[in-house]
Amino acid sequence: MAITNFLYDMREVKFVLKEWLDMEKLFSLPAYRDYYGVDDVDPIVDTTFKIARDILGPIAKDTDQIGARFIDGQVVTPDSFKKAMATINEAGLGASNADREVEGHLPYTIYLANLEILAADNLSIIAYWGLSSGAISVIQQHGSEYLKQKFLPKLISGEWGGTMNLTEAGAGSDVGANVTKAFPTETPGVYKIKGNKIFITTGDNDTVENIVHMVLARVEGARDGVAGLSLFIVPKYWVEDDGSPGNFNDVICTGVEEKMGVHGQPTCSLSYGENNECYGYLIGDPPDEKGRAQGIAQMFTMMNEERLITSFQGLSSSSEAFLQARDYAKQRIQGTKTTDPKGPKVRIIEHEDIRRMLMVQKATTEAMRALIMKTCYYLDLAHDSEDPEERRFAEGMFQISNPMCKAYATDQAWLLIRDAIQTFGGYGVCTEYEVESLARDVKVSSIWEGTNYVQSLDLIGRKFTMEKGQVYKNWITDISTFIENNKNKAGFEKEFEIMSEALADFQGIMQQLQKYGQEGKNQMLPLFATRMLDAASQLYCGRLILDQGLLAAGKLQELGDYHYDAKFYRGKVASASFYVKNVVSQIGFVRKVFEIGDTSAIDMDEECFG
Repeated sequence: MAITNFLYDMREVKFVLKEWLDMEKLFSLPAYRDYYGVDDVDPIVDTTFKIARDILGPIAKDTDQIGARFIDGQVVTPDSFKKAMATINEAGLGASNADREVEGHLPYTIYLANLEILAADNLSIIAYWGLSSGAISVIQQHGSEYLKQKFLPKLISGEWGGTMNLTEAGAGSDVGANVTKAFPTETPGVYKIKGNKIFITTGDNDTVENIVHMVLARVEGARDGVAGLSLFIVPKYWVEDDGSPGNFNDVICTGVEEKMGVHGQPTCSLSYGENNECYGYLIGDPPDEKGRAQGIAQMFTMMNEERLITSFQGLSSSSEAFLQARDYAKQRIQGTKTTDPKGPKVRIIEHEDIRRMLMVQKATTEAMRALIMKTCYYLDLAHDSEDPEERRFAEGMFQISNPMCKAYATDQAWLLIRDAIQTFGGYGVCTEYEVESLARDVKVSSIWEGTNYVQSLDLIGRKFTMEKGQVYKNWITDISTFIENNKNKAGFEKEFEIMSEALADFQGIMQQLQKYGQEGKNQMLPLFATRMLDAASQLYCGRLILDQGLLAAGKLQELGDYHYDAKFYRGKVASASFYVKNVVSQIGFVRKVFEIGDTSAIDMDEECFG
């Protein structure tokens, strides 16, 4: 059995929620003012931590070693999953938090902070309600009253589960190539569905009594590509008018993928209408006279939400791996100090390279958390602010940050957990220690919900051009104003000098992209998009973690060096300084490479790859 010692840094979580983000402003909005205040943060997240530690932690062995199995055409989960899911739902930590229409719902910022804690202890199990949250949002925002009444109550209660069905074997990330078909029936709004989907997370399981699939399909006569796709609610069991599950709806699970990690999370292949008896409800209107449908726009409601949830998987796994590595480094005795080679053996945390790796993990994880939680905060403001201009600004900041959250956090997670494993040395690859399973579990997060290359194209090619570039201007202005207002802060002069140079370098990258476009070099965007997203993420993370560093420095000055929180705040200042000096400083290198414009990767004959 893997050694599990759930350590999660609740002081860091509470710093973000209670000190850094302006939660008092959020809680003062009509949606929350009668229900929550900053004093409620502690009991909420402390309860979540206890459930993660006491309920999800002990089933880690079942999750990884037993996992979700495909037996006689059905997905079977370990018995311990049922108890865990019941506890999650009873505590109000499941899909019920996605109901943003009910009075007293949690802010998304708090909901996803809870999710981070739960995911850190058991990454597999959160998908059992995480995808239901997205399905709820789609139905609430785009479904008719009839569909809301039919499907929402039991999705929200956790009695039913939801899924997202995009991927097909012949299409992959090219969603427009999907061939699943929908044929109208004599019943208005009801269509016969026929086709196959793959890689459907929790596409079948025995933790719920019914599964509500959100399925992209093409109505007969609709145009090709993504513009012709419609979105359908296709339940595993047809739902009667009284809300109870009825007959089997010809949705067959044909297999479960054997994956390197997240073994407790079934990744299913599904067949729709194999016996010609599968039906679904169309969400919204049928395709118009030009064959254009509404499905992809509706599905983006779910995809945007799931991308943000996926970013938390990268964050939580990185954080837990760092904490495990940190504690191991404090205990493991090996080697002598370089400053005293003939001296006694010391703990490895006293070695320079171990401290470097730990600092990379600490600073980058905190920068990722700042990025993701700020994005959640903007999502809440976009939904609940009373000021239309503030809602519009917040929506733009959410849109531009979301692909960064998903791609940067999940790409970095793989690298950060690599360093955690390296800290353990040979023990890091042994199943005796948790970092090995964290690495296996987290890797898929960079592929889920649109590969990270897709996220980079979304950021550079779509989000940066929203509202004729105004969203990008707002984002750049936020960074430049922060730098200008704080560049003379004592003790942070070098950090802001680096930030100023990085901002200029990033703007230079964007100018070079424009130049390439004018020269007709259209392949330069896809060739460099991933590196440009990394640079954008590093710049914005630098701005956010420096903001935290300034706050921590102010707290230190106020409380003094002997306060019980002094070491925490000194650590925050160190994280901000390290991240800017060691990570943000890399943006200049990206600019140089982009301006060099090497195209050998695309010019070389494919046979030259060997």
